[in-house]
This record gives sequence, structure tokens and C-alpha cells, in this order.
Amino acid sequence: MSEQVVLITGALTGIGRAAAIAFAREGAKVVVSGRRQEAGEALAQELRGLGTEAEFVKADVRLEDEVKTLVDRTVTRFGRLDVAVNNAGTEGRIGPITDQTAESVAETFDTNVVGTVLGMKHQINAMRANGGGSIINVSSLLGHRAAAYTSIYTASKHAVEGLTKAAALELAEAGIRVNAVAPGATETGMLNRFAGSDEVKASLAASIPMKRIGHADEVANVIVFLGSDKSTFVTGQIYSADGGKNAG
Repeated sequence: MSEQVVLITGALTGIGRAAAIAFAREGAKVVVSGRRQEAGEALAQELRGLGTEAEFVKADVRLEDEVKTLVDRTVTRFGRLDVAVNNAGTEGRIGPITDQTAESVAETFDTNVVGTVLGMKHQINAMRANGGGSIINVSSLLGHRAAAYTSIYTASKHAVEGLTKAAALELAEAGIRVNAVAPGATETGMLNRFAGSDEVKASLAASIPMKRIGHADEVANVIVFLGSDKSTFVTGQIYSADGGKNAG
């Protein structure tokens, strides 16, 4: 792991932040990205404090020029790209489908789907130069299930899982593995916005076979595994990290 160069989008909070810390603890060189300069620089400094090399690059995944610059700066700084984690995402507008507008649909899909496509496009080009790599897209339990009042978010994550599988088939012979992690209810800012109250969170926890909400570092550990040499024969898979919710 110590020779790997890892790029993470949406790295400033939640699962992205946990993944950055987990990779740094494994000795990987880490480039973290997000839209808030001060928070990004603070995270990079925190990662350096764990004994690794780390950089922050400000980028909006909805903008192709910024995504390309992010990947180019990663390769310029560290010479290669081995692992990419496409974590940037938004829950969009939660509510009935009849309340959705063209603008609310575009807002969600631009980040969750277009951002993933643009990330993969430029990450793949960089990985071809060093003979392979691993891409991990962050989906959701709702990427292969559904819940009321989450229609657009659910649709966007279904798209992420479809993209993951199609790209895995396309890139298998190139030595580039593409997988996704599908978290269930995980303690993040997004979950708090989804739930809206402690009572709803408690109800969510009660519906999970393990009877608790997940932790971001538990999802991060799955991401690190998929980026490691312990998963070299794994591609095109959707790994659930949901406390058993998808089993029932």
C-alpha cells in the first residue's frame, strides 16, 4: 500500500474524509479534493501528521476542466495514479416526485452521475499510463433498492452502479478494476439531513439487522480493501456496507 497514490473526491467530510484517513494510515500518498479551500488544506495537513504525503486540490466534479486539472495535478505531484475514489455526492431535493423540477433533477445528476463519469474518464486515462489501477465509486443502499421520497437520489445511485458495472467490463483487460461501495445508513451529515430528527434515525437503526447506524470508517475500510492488492481479482462488484439491510 505504501507505494500507492490515491485520489479522493468529496473528501472533506463523512465517508470521503474517513477514506482519506484510512488510506493515509496505510501509508498511501493521498490527494483530497472538494470545494472548500480552508477545510481542504486543513485535512491535507492532518493527513501529513499521520506520516504520509498529502495534497489538497480544489475542484468541482461537475466541471470537466476542474476534474481534468485535479487528475493532472495528482500525476504531476506524485508521478502516477493508482486508486481513485469517486465519493462526491448530494442527496438533492428530498420529497415527492411531484415536487421535483428539471433543475432539482439536474442538480442531483450533475454531481452524482456526471461527476462520476467525468472523474472516471480522466482517472482511466491516467491509470492506463501505469498499466492499471482501481476505481471505487461510492453508491448507496438506494443504488439497488428504493425508498419513498428519494426518487431522484435513488435514480442517480442506480446510475452509478450501472456505470460501475459497464466500465468494469470495458476496462478489465486494461488492468483497471472498477467497483462500488454501497453504504446503508451511516453517521454522516447527509444522513442527518435525510433523517431530519433523532427519532427518524432511531427508527432507521431499528430497521437494520445489526440494530445500529454505521460509522464512516467502517465504509472506508471496504474502500481501502477494494483499492488494495488483496482485491486484484475483484471488478464490477457492488459491495454493500449496510449492517445486513440488503440481506432482508
